[in-house]
Amino acid sequence: MNIKFIILAIAIVMYLLVIIFQNKKVWMTSIAALAVIILGFIAQSGALNGNVFEPLSGPGALFHHILFELINWNILMIYVGSMIIAALFIYSKVPTRIADALVTISPSTGIAVVLILAMTGIISIFVENVATVLVMAPIAMALSKKLKLNPVPFMIGLAVMSNLEGTATLVGDPPSMIFASYAHYTFNDFFVHMGKISVFFFIQVGMLVGCIFFYCFFSKAKEKATVEREQVISYLPLWLLLIMIAGLAVISFLTPELGYSSGCFVLGLGIVGLLWYKFIQKKSAGEVWTLVKELDWETIFFLIGIFVVVGGISETGLLDDFAAWLAHVTGGSKFAGFILILFFSVLISGFVDNVPYIIVMLPVAGSLAVNLGIEKELLMFALLIGSCLGGNLTPFGASANIVAMGILKKEGHPITFKGFLKISAPFTILTTASAAAVLWLVWA
Repeated sequence: MNIKFIILAIAIVMYLLVIIFQNKKVWMTSIAALAVIILGFIAQSGALNGNVFEPLSGPGALFHHILFELINWNILMIYVGSMIIAALFIYSKVPTRIADALVTISPSTGIAVVLILAMTGIISIFVENVATVLVMAPIAMALSKKLKLNPVPFMIGLAVMSNLEGTATLVGDPPSMIFASYAHYTFNDFFVHMGKISVFFFIQVGMLVGCIFFYCFFSKAKEKATVEREQVISYLPLWLLLIMIAGLAVISFLTPELGYSSGCFVLGLGIVGLLWYKFIQKKSAGEVWTLVKELDWETIFFLIGIFVVVGGISETGLLDDFAAWLAHVTGGSKFAGFILILFFSVLISGFVDNVPYIIVMLPVAGSLAVNLGIEKELLMFALLIGSCLGGNLTPFGASANIVAMGILKKEGHPITFKGFLKISAPFTILTTASAAAVLWLVWA
């Protein structure tokens, strides 16, 4: 039996199980990764037709290939370090203080709400989406109660705006990190690449459209809002966040390839933050451990498994075969290929975790671009935008959506799938279409 089809079967079963058993997805990907590794060693012995990974001289070389080439430790270190800084940033109460200031300076409640939603998006550029929603939700609910606003569009707005802006930079969300890893993009490449504007600016177009969209919900709220200002605990986490951004930009100039430098830098900043939390804020070892334990470790281990499985799929040539078939389906049309990638990314990511989807589809999009004779950035950007913004489509398309729904239910405002869709569907269509239109104008 050809090993290519065994790997394909493992991947399909894994994806189905991840969809069905979301709370067990780490186990599913870990078992699938272990199976792929075992098949890799078996294939080396000649017991199966074909090979999982590129021909390597012995088990040691294969192990090294899996551990240090398929698994991107730089991206994982960036993710862990940025999560620590984000947790400390939320602890500092700086975001709450900024939101209070926005409400105070706004001439009306409607404008205040839109500014808070925009602020939520900006924070989410550098802070994990769920964490962003959790820190902004109390502000949204309190303001809604005080001014007798409908909290449903406000809370949904927090979720979808955080998902939207999480796409904008390398540190915003796991799909962006995965994209950077595959395309060998630095932090700066998200702003300008090959002399052209890049992902960040396409997302800001979507952000502008999103703000206009939500202003329509709250424009009738003319009353000026007032809030009590929150006391900031410390500005040091804000400085760590700013240093992280500046440092990643500098490293991008100094080292064209990511290597391990950016990961070590961000992780180092995170450790500095933990030391500050322990010794300056005088937190107990248990409190420090609680902060570390509550980080999104599930995604870290999920990514490790996915890196291995998709690495196996890719190196068997299956993804190249799929890209060739898509090129045939599109009839060689650049626009058809663009729309195909964008449309299916939005649709699939509305129902399926976008992390494994984008890992699988990035090499497909790249190969499809080669087959169509166009720049790969056009299709890979379309994939990134579609897979991230598509998560806004349904209540379970992204974790931030689920959290927002849970908060609304707890506060006595349960919302149905249909009710969520009435807001999320037009938002997703408008923001994706506007971002994609500018992408096409710049890169087509």
